[in-house]
Amino acid sequence: MSGHTFDLAGAAFLEMVRQGFHPDFPDGSDEQVARIRAARAIVPGGDVLDLRDLLWSSIDNDTSRDLDQIEYAERVEGGIRVRIAVADVSASVGKNSPLDRHAADQTKTVYTAVRNFPMLPNELSTDLTSLNEGVDRAAVVVEYIVDAEGCRQGHRIYRALVHNRAKLAYSKVGPWLEGTGAADAKVAASAELQAQLRLQDEAARSARERRVSEGALEFDRMEADPVVIDGEVRGIRQALHNRATHLIEDFMVGANETMAELLRAAGRSCIRRVVRSPERWERIVELVKRHGTELPAEPDSVALNLFLKHQREADSIHYPDLSLAVIKLMGPGEYVLTQGNDPRPLGHFGLSARDYTHSTAPNRRFADLVTQRVVKAMLDGVAPPYTDAELNVIAQQCTLRESAGHKVERMMRKRVAAVALSNRIGSIFRGVVTGVSEQGVYVRVIDPPVEGRVMRGERGLDVGDRVTVKLLHTDPAHAFIDFGLV
Repeated sequence: MSGHTFDLAGAAFLEMVRQGFHPDFPDGSDEQVARIRAARAIVPGGDVLDLRDLLWSSIDNDTSRDLDQIEYAERVEGGIRVRIAVADVSASVGKNSPLDRHAADQTKTVYTAVRNFPMLPNELSTDLTSLNEGVDRAAVVVEYIVDAEGCRQGHRIYRALVHNRAKLAYSKVGPWLEGTGAADAKVAASAELQAQLRLQDEAARSARERRVSEGALEFDRMEADPVVIDGEVRGIRQALHNRATHLIEDFMVGANETMAELLRAAGRSCIRRVVRSPERWERIVELVKRHGTELPAEPDSVALNLFLKHQREADSIHYPDLSLAVIKLMGPGEYVLTQGNDPRPLGHFGLSARDYTHSTAPNRRFADLVTQRVVKAMLDGVAPPYTDAELNVIAQQCTLRESAGHKVERMMRKRVAAVALSNRIGSIFRGVVTGVSEQGVYVRVIDPPVEGRVMRGERGLDVGDRVTVKLLHTDPAHAFIDFGLV
């Protein structure tokens, strides 16, 4: 089958169904959306602060429309106060409503290059409950101060009315912060916005340096980002990572830690996002030893991060593959119930964090929507909206669906890559061997950053070998990309 005629969008839908998802929304959804649209907007007063005058902004992908958070920072005595406003989705989507039951089943939005499958209808996630530019929106605000040492102080959570003044993109803000690109029109036109973004960057970088010094791991994966225009695959480029993506990542980490810490302090049970101490630490030690470094016998994220930093500087070509190997050996993240009286909750090994939840994306992750309801009950001093047993069931479902969603996204990345390369049969690529097993030998080519199987000349190859390969065949239907050694 020709890659040019392969129905990628149809394949994405079938892959969703194959992995147990129900992509279509249930009966009653349209009526619920209509009621939400007709409801009165939230107004400030009581426990709802009016923060619409602050210079809030968002930074996301160029094409993102489901905006879950906006940011604002100000210099205060003791450091930089960071405010992260998270869309108050729970104010619109009632517990056990048709849309909520659908979200509880799906648990996440699944993104593929050719079609996205939203957890909540687009009328909500990209409009009524999205923190879009130029509109007033209800939000739950997480606030903390980053001090001179990069520590978070003065934690608070509260309801507010907010107004996104500038919808910005990683692709423009990152190069501008790094001094390698010009500001976009919105940033160039406002000295106040420029100062605001630099202050946010300062706070984020200070917090990141502190976290890394305490053992938070910094990975540098080479990921493919398909270029799809009007449903047609035009090519593949390397996914964007820059100062702007790091800024938002660091603010999300700070907000999620703050949420978990305040829930624990209040004795409230919640769903945590955890990455356990690696069970395959011995294998990580063995892998690192090949590069001349001895790690401690017990899991030590500080020592591991020092090694990774050295390798990134010493061998940038092979580092993404080493980084990926370590990530796989660490094991996947998972959602777990943490009871309010648990004195030793499971932490997040990769972030070196004892307290961590998912709370900043309630439009596209059900765990975050549940956490928002739990937090608002805490703020109101009322009984929790979920029992521990209910939270445990939700956590298990979120973990299962996350794994299934990754399978959908991974399979579609392979299919899109097969389509993108279908007209390059016979082309020569530089690459690195990334896997050797009974199933075959796999290579990641450098440009574009895609992986395929070595079908000819693979004998004697081992992980880490640099190779030159020729593209022999692609098959989008089966997600095959086949190379031969040159």
